[in-house]
Amino acid sequence: MHSVAAIKDNIIAPYLEVGGSCRLYGEIKISGAKNSALVLMAASLLTEDKIVIKNIPQLTDIDVMSDLLLSAGVSINRKSNVIELCAKSLKTSELPYNLVHALRASFFCIGPLLARNGKVKIPLPGGCRIGARPIDEHISGLQALGAKVIIEDGVVEAKISNGRNKLLGSQVKLNCKSVGATETILMAATLAEGETIIENAAQEPEIQDLANMLNAMGAQINGAGSSKIRIKGVSKLNGSTHNVIPDRIEAGTFLIAAAITRSELSLSPVIPSHLEAVINKLKECGCEIEIKGEKIKITPKGSIKAVDITTSPFPGFPTDLQAPFMALMATAKGTSKITEKVFENRMQHVGELKRMGGSIQLNGNTAIIKGITQLSGSSLSAGDLRSSAAMIIASLSAKGISIIRGLEHLDRGYEKIETKLNQIGCNIIRKEPNISVREEVQQGIEPISCHNPKVA
Repeated sequence: MHSVAAIKDNIIAPYLEVGGSCRLYGEIKISGAKNSALVLMAASLLTEDKIVIKNIPQLTDIDVMSDLLLSAGVSINRKSNVIELCAKSLKTSELPYNLVHALRASFFCIGPLLARNGKVKIPLPGGCRIGARPIDEHISGLQALGAKVIIEDGVVEAKISNGRNKLLGSQVKLNCKSVGATETILMAATLAEGETIIENAAQEPEIQDLANMLNAMGAQINGAGSSKIRIKGVSKLNGSTHNVIPDRIEAGTFLIAAAITRSELSLSPVIPSHLEAVINKLKECGCEIEIKGEKIKITPKGSIKAVDITTSPFPGFPTDLQAPFMALMATAKGTSKITEKVFENRMQHVGELKRMGGSIQLNGNTAIIKGITQLSGSSLSAGDLRSSAAMIIASLSAKGISIIRGLEHLDRGYEKIETKLNQIGCNIIRKEPNISVREEVQQGIEPISCHNPKVA
């Protein structure tokens, strides 16, 4: 007998029913980048003026960040993919535990709030359980700018205690190319006195997007996108209107979906240079890639060949596409090796791919994949955002129907993914549990089988 708690987890939550053996066709629209949008929203805390951000994806992570900013006193007006934020009347520098714990990107607020108000109190962040992702680099960077930081009982408290209530420009050398730390220090330094130099800075496109918006607000930032960023502090930032860059991870996910289903597909808008590492690997495994402006067309040619990848910070192969690419390699001709070098706990999808018949041996953070002709549909459970995408990609090419649970992860980072995929030839249905099952679980009655998707 299964516990009521287990039944709730497996049945009450919505799930996807994915038909296999799909062939994709046509063109798919790429949404704004989640990882960029979240930090741009946090940057609105740096000014009293209105910030308008366009091309904002409709995701649960965006909802949580909106709630977090609202709790701090930011006024928000959101219509479809446009959001207006005004932090003129901040009412607190303390952020609530429940929202911060639900979204790791909420920690981005520490830099702007500290620079603007001189103090901030924020719980340690949450998010997907894919590794430790320590905040040491964020803290040491803020300390270099003159902040006093105390971490106690799971709460980070930072204050400016130099008598001028202003951070002071400094030289900050990161021990590792942390995207979050680079963005935190970058935002804080815009309102610091003097010049700040960030060495060994992360080079991701999302950092360049942030710097572009901050410069439009009146910041003086040079070198974003390189390993050395210079920020000359200003006394005040102004409002601006900004368009979020296309989501390179979503684009890469759909390119891999086309490859695994051996389908011709076009994507737009994209910034091709943001996808260079992924494009190179897709070409290596047997896909033809055609680039025209902001459009990419992929055409798999014959069998997909096994290729090796090792994840690394941009411009290397992105860790966020490691799981989807492993799904592709599970059906490739030959044996491939995938090594995860960014996060220490990002192989949660291996067990689910093996459940579908994948031949994968895992040794630490290295997976050896022997490709098979076709995976088989199965009942799957996603443990994090990118593994959920891998489950969908694998299911599209599999024989039969797959059931995918864990949609709370999927909805954090992919805007209307089943709608987009259905428009290009897929057969994906999002299902909610029926009322009778909900009532039975609430009453503590166990349904006949929590493994039979037809029950829900």
